[in-house]
Amino acid sequence: MTRKTYKGLSHLQVSESRRLYGANLVTPPARTPLWRLYIDKFADPIIRILLVALAASFAIATVEYTSGETASWTVFLEPTGILIAVFLATFIGFVFEVKAAREFDVLNRSDDERPIQVIREGMIGTVACRDIVVGDIVLLHEGDKVPADARLLDSVSLQVSEAAFTGESLTDKSHDPAQADPEAVYPTDRVLRDTIVMGGHGVGKVEHVGDATEAGRLQAETQAETSGKTPLTLQLDRLGALITRASYIVAALIIVGRIVAYAVALGGQPFTLDIHFWGYLAQSVMIALTLIVVAVPEGLPMSVTLSLALSMRRMLKTGNLVRRMHACETMGACTVICTDKTGTLTENRMSVSEIRFCDVAEARELTAENMAVNATAHLARTDADTTRVLGNPTEGALLLWLDSYGCDYQAMRAAAPIEAQLAFSTERKFMATLVRSNTTARGKVLYVKGAPEIVMARCTLTADEAETWRGVLSDWQDRGMRTLAFACRKADDCGSTLSESDADGLTLIALCAISDPVRAEVPQAVSDSHAAGIALKIVTGDTPRTAREVARTIGLAIPADGSAETTGQAIAAMTDDALLAAAPHISIVARARPTDKRRLVEALRRSGEVVAVTGDGTNDAPALKAAQVGLAMGDGTSVAKEAGDITILDNSFASIARAVMWGRSLYRNIRRFLLFQLTINVAACLIVLIGTCTGTQSPLTVTQMLWVNLIMDTFAAMALASLPPEREVMRLKPRAAGEAIVSRAMWTRIVGTGTAFTLLMLLLLALFRTFDVTHDGLNLGQALLRIGEIPARIGQSTLSPYEESLFFTFFVMLQFWNLLNVRVFGTQRSALQGLLRCRGLLAVLAIILVGQVLLVEFGGTMVGVEALDLDDWAVLILSPALVLLIGEGFRAAQRGFANKRKG
Repeated sequence: MTRKTYKGLSHLQVSESRRLYGANLVTPPARTPLWRLYIDKFADPIIRILLVALAASFAIATVEYTSGETASWTVFLEPTGILIAVFLATFIGFVFEVKAAREFDVLNRSDDERPIQVIREGMIGTVACRDIVVGDIVLLHEGDKVPADARLLDSVSLQVSEAAFTGESLTDKSHDPAQADPEAVYPTDRVLRDTIVMGGHGVGKVEHVGDATEAGRLQAETQAETSGKTPLTLQLDRLGALITRASYIVAALIIVGRIVAYAVALGGQPFTLDIHFWGYLAQSVMIALTLIVVAVPEGLPMSVTLSLALSMRRMLKTGNLVRRMHACETMGACTVICTDKTGTLTENRMSVSEIRFCDVAEARELTAENMAVNATAHLARTDADTTRVLGNPTEGALLLWLDSYGCDYQAMRAAAPIEAQLAFSTERKFMATLVRSNTTARGKVLYVKGAPEIVMARCTLTADEAETWRGVLSDWQDRGMRTLAFACRKADDCGSTLSESDADGLTLIALCAISDPVRAEVPQAVSDSHAAGIALKIVTGDTPRTAREVARTIGLAIPADGSAETTGQAIAAMTDDALLAAAPHISIVARARPTDKRRLVEALRRSGEVVAVTGDGTNDAPALKAAQVGLAMGDGTSVAKEAGDITILDNSFASIARAVMWGRSLYRNIRRFLLFQLTINVAACLIVLIGTCTGTQSPLTVTQMLWVNLIMDTFAAMALASLPPEREVMRLKPRAAGEAIVSRAMWTRIVGTGTAFTLLMLLLLALFRTFDVTHDGLNLGQALLRIGEIPARIGQSTLSPYEESLFFTFFVMLQFWNLLNVRVFGTQRSALQGLLRCRGLLAVLAIILVGQVLLVEFGGTMVGVEALDLDDWAVLILSPALVLLIGEGFRAAQRGFANKRKG
């Protein structure tokens, strides 16, 4: 085989091809029409309960209107209010679902933007996958996802995974007709869109793009959608089921209690099943059903989805592209991060630091040719002063070194035709290429480069020479540098294929040290991870000395006795039980192979750890899949990105630490929503239950409860989901496995605060049933001053619309101020600290306040209220702020106690 040169398409030909055959985009599956999505909202059990309440309300209004007792059309205002509430509940869910779908579409389209190496007008460059056209010459390397259906023009040991089409995980591909497999499902010289290059490399000419590819055709035929629930969602569903059952019990008690209250109100008169009783019973059922709607936290799934969607979008801005939604939250539970070294802890900015040539004739010329031909990387010149590496960074550093000395690697490749090649793999740790050399050696030469200990073991060296070179390597590795060995031999005995045994009897020609400095931000990120209780393990293919030096530089404490260090070979020799016992104590794994990394991850998971693992190569895919969260590097292979849950776009460990912070903040925000919503549920259930049992009128009407449900469920979910991440979560230890999402402390606060709100509202209810609070008579402020005069026997049994307005608004404002308390749940800081940065929360607070004012001022009979005076609004808004003041006092006491303990 010879290394061919290709011209590729011109810019004019690219435009014409795109006009004729279209862009390289596969049409996504047909989406459900928007009208159908909206109709589907009514299939929700909660909405069905609302519809039953609507039917009951309408029936009661119709009976009242036709009975002759109430001829006014205003009796239909309450069912109209419920109808509006149903519309809002369904419409808001519909809007969020459509918005989330569009967010995911944007994220999913990122695959169409991945860079593909192409040759156009004789120059190697990169274009987005979507811009590939029929006729393009594409370069395929190990780990790449094939961008379009193509015919092979050249190939070296090319193996492709066609599992998505045939189930075959490894298929040999070749441009050579002599190697064609007549029984292959797809032609041996063809590669298909979305298949994965598992080994070797090749060059292909695109024949089909977009919907015309095999992948596009299959997607058009099979448009099945799959869905599943994350562990967090399942946990929330269980909590929701528990609360739902409790609400059913309370609803049943309300119906019984109202019937008893009705009988008591008769004052000894005969109990008759007249139209008044049936109307009263229907109203009681409607109140009970509405209470179920209020109590059931139907906002939980929306809160979680919204929190995850917002986190995904914000994490994208900080260098984390989340591909699988559950990974956002799971990162917050992470206890161990297994990270590779190159590009994650280091800058992946490889440069040749030093080269030592052996005392061999033409060592420099042979080494230069080895660097040029025994590689798959390329250099792309974007302008006169800028050169970019395409492909393997280590090989790129070698090409840049050649370039700095004026050596044209492309000319050297053209002058040394390739006869055969053995691609690099993490198992063999070297690459071998057989060429017809253009050096003075002439004839067939086998060039080998790779890990020094592997290559040197295949060389003919005296004991003194080996000792000398090991000393050189040891010095470089102690300084944290990557090392390579170059070797060759005359190879007239080699045929058109190579095996590992052909790479024996070599002559060592040079050793090379390549530096890759540690990223400046990594030491702080490592320190933050340690403070967060997260263990860090370096798993690298480099030598133990190099790994140890990097660990020292980033601040990873390693015992001097070497007990925390091991190698891939040592892990391979361990039984599963031995590895399970050793895994928690390992901090460095050097010379690691893919199976070693995967086994370590699996052992850590079995020991109860929540593991995140980084990877950038095809060989990292098993470990990425085995971890709870796979973190693929932004410049990694398509295989790694497919296997990962999150793509770290900037490759930095600091972005991984930020992902942990986001995950922990997300979980805290979900718990805050639960704390807020369940407190309202407890208060609403108790108020309606006790209020209806002590009088024939419910303290909160159906429409009022639905309004509370709307603003305190939907809008609170928006407010708490939008809270920014908090760095202080990185000072906490990871949450325990199996921890309940609503902790015992949370239940105590929910029940305690909910009960306190209930007592306060019942006291207000007793005040209104004792005094006749009116616009012109005793106003709200005067009534509150006489609250101690409430006699043992409550006076009136019903509330006027004006008193309803006061009671209803006071309940809403209690939750308004409590939302600020809940915002800082889990901290000791003031609720006002950093409040201006929480724009989403401030916006929701404004919506709640303005919405409540508008509803009371203009809702009228439909809501069962009437407009209030300005001084009433001042009292209603400011007096419940006592809730916030009490919370502030409690947190100030906590801070004082904490400072005293520190002192």
